[in-house]
Order: sequence, then C-alpha cells, then structure tokens
Amino acid sequence: MDQENLRYPIGKFVRKAEYTESEIKSFIQIISALPSKIINLAGSWEEAKLNTPYRDGGWTVRQLIHHIADSHINAYCRTRLALTEDNPVIKPYDEKAWAELPDGCSAPVDISIQLLKYVHIRWVLLLSSLDDENRQRTYFHPVSEKPVTLSEMIAMYAWHSEHHYQHMRKLAERKGWI
Repeated sequence: MDQENLRYPIGKFVRKAEYTESEIKSFIQIISALPSKIINLAGSWEEAKLNTPYRDGGWTVRQLIHHIADSHINAYCRTRLALTEDNPVIKPYDEKAWAELPDGCSAPVDISIQLLKYVHIRWVLLLSSLDDENRQRTYFHPVSEKPVTLSEMIAMYAWHSEHHYQHMRKLAERKGWI
C-alpha cells in the first residue's frame, strides 16, 4: 500500500456546499459509533501494538487514540460556542505538538477511550437535537480564514472518525492482528 493510501485510507475530506438531513443523520451515527468501534478493535491491544505507528513516519496507535479524544473534545466545545455566540473565532491548536506531549505518547489509551465515550454521548445528544437552522450556525476558523457551519463540521468529524479508525484497522489487517 502506498504512503498516500496509508495516510488517507478513506481519501481526503471533501466539503460540500450543503448536506441533506439524511446525510447529517448518517454522519451523527458515524460519530456516535466511534468509541465502540475503537474499543472493539484496539481496546485490548497490548503495549507493543499500541506503540506501533500506523504508517512509516506516522503516529502510534496510542497517539492516534489520544489525538482523536483531543480533537473531538475541541469539536464538542466548538459546537457549543457556535450555538451560543455569533460566529465565534475558535482557537486552533498544534495537533502534532499535542500528540508529542508525554501523555499523548505514554498514557494508557483507556483514559482517552473513556473520554471519547462520554464526550460522544453529550456531543451526539446535542448534534441530534439541532434543526437545520441551528446546523447553519458557524464558527470562524482562523487558519482556513472562513466560517464553518455546524453541518460542515458534523460531516468533517464523521470523516475524521472513520479516517483514524481505518488507520488502526488497516494496520491491524497488515499485521495480521485481526
């Protein structure tokens, strides 16, 4: 498998101008299912497997799991900001630097799996309650220099969920762990 396919196992995220109600429901279901999928795939992996990079030059499975928790906690907060403020400017963070912090490199993955489990319960409850008008609310991302609708964010984090899950799954398939 070439490096591009290892890096983007489901392809790069492609933004759409609009999302249907059916697409939004499907995206929320993908987000909802992620913690269970990670638990079922990697929840009982031993240290050697957790410390294996998903590709050459990539993060370890441990770093991926901690990254997903970091990212989705930020997304949950961004959702709440967009719903309570008028196009708030969000605070970007250096994902690579966060992944290199000691807890990202060595903390037990169960900590982040539990964070994901409970953040996702709250986040999915909130996302599922939104009507189309609320999903059109925005936050401003200073890196992309554009507003992001909550519909787009939901689509992006469904992609993000499956993107990183497939990193772990494809690694497990290549290594014969599953």
